Amino acid sequence: MTETSPATPHLAAAAIAVLDDTGPLEEATGHEMTTSGLTVWQDGTAEAGVWECTPGPSRWVLDTHEVVLILAGRMTVTPDGGEPTKIGPGDLAVFPRGWSGTWDIHETIRKAYVIFE
Repeated sequence: MTETSPATPHLAAAAIAVLDDTGPLEEATGHEMTTSGLTVWQDGTAEAGVWECTPGPSRWVLDTHEVVLILAGRMTVTPDGGEPTKIGPGDLAVFPRGWSGTWDIHETIRKAYVIFE
């Protein structure tokens, strides 16, 4: 008996793919910031996709783990009580569950992400 594997979820050319409008960023702490995204895979509490957000400051308190690969744009992330870190294209960042702090997006950011518990 031959078993077949399920299809491999993927998004070709994630850095330039057309994303769906997902509305204003709830975490914004200044002017309105707009977001767009596309979920490539979801299974229970885990999700992978691409997300984009216009510049501005925001505040985050994470109840899941998130791993991001920055595809375009630049931002400074500052954990509460910690030092700021600048991240940009090609950078990989991990935000563990419970992470809290600010993201100051300097240029529209596009990231590939995985969220999981």
